[in-house]
Amino acid sequence: MIRAAFFGTPAEAVPVLAGLLEAAVVEFVVTRPDAPRGRSGDLVPPPIKLAAESAGLRVLQPRRPAEILDEAAGVDVAVLAAYGLLIPGPLLNAPGAGFINLHFSLLPRWRGASPVVRTILAGDALGGVALIRMDEGLDTGPIYASASTPVGAEETSGELTGRLAVLGGELLARTLPAVVEGTIVAAPQDDSRATAAGKVGVAEAFVDPARHRTGAVHRAVRAFNPKPGAWGIVDGERLKLWRVARIDDTAPPGTAILAEDRVLLGCADGVVELVELQPAGRSIMSALAWMHGRRGKPALFESAA
Repeated sequence: MIRAAFFGTPAEAVPVLAGLLEAAVVEFVVTRPDAPRGRSGDLVPPPIKLAAESAGLRVLQPRRPAEILDEAAGVDVAVLAAYGLLIPGPLLNAPGAGFINLHFSLLPRWRGASPVVRTILAGDALGGVALIRMDEGLDTGPIYASASTPVGAEETSGELTGRLAVLGGELLARTLPAVVEGTIVAAPQDDSRATAAGKVGVAEAFVDPARHRTGAVHRAVRAFNPKPGAWGIVDGERLKLWRVARIDDTAPPGTAILAEDRVLLGCADGVVELVELQPAGRSIMSALAWMHGRRGKPALFESAA
């Protein structure tokens, strides 16, 4: 039986760990240290720690991955999914079959920290996962296998990530034995087709409907849901946009108006319907409830300076 280690941190790593458990004996799980959350600053364990402990697995939380070099040398393979820290060269070569990364894109497209966000922002028809042999580059290793799935027309990054995590776990479960046995040869990536999926910042999620086209607004709202949330400025305060729909109607560019039972937001080339949003300091609500709270007063979105 394959003896494996697993490296991961957020909730999307949990289905990948489940896939690994179908194909191997997991000797230990490596995740990030517990982190302070909220105003209290209480330490909260990563989702993968909770899942691993529930499965009776040993959990390691080193500050630096290099600290567990000796443990990694005792397994056949290490599998990584959304761990969040770089793996140093000596550690990469410690397991017998090295490190395998489950990346949430169809490599070489979208190498980097935010592949699912970039997939939706770009309007890609397909998303997917790739199983690669890790090297010291950023998602540059050769590919063992991949699996694709259509991106839903209304799908958010959170929803697509959840589906890709399950798809990745299934791909790992059926592919890992052949990888460790050496019966699958990893194919080099075509670097000429590579695109970068840089880390997403709050500033990038700003929406300026007077200047942005409907397609761009629609993709941005989906791509930045759940983090950091697409946002605009209305009446000097931040307004997060969680759900919109593309419709054929009219409204002044950069302005949200009440039209019967809909809230319409004028964009540079048309209109989107506001469905769910979140005013500063309040919970997520329907756009209709928000507009009724304004007594139907049109809302002007401020443009970037």
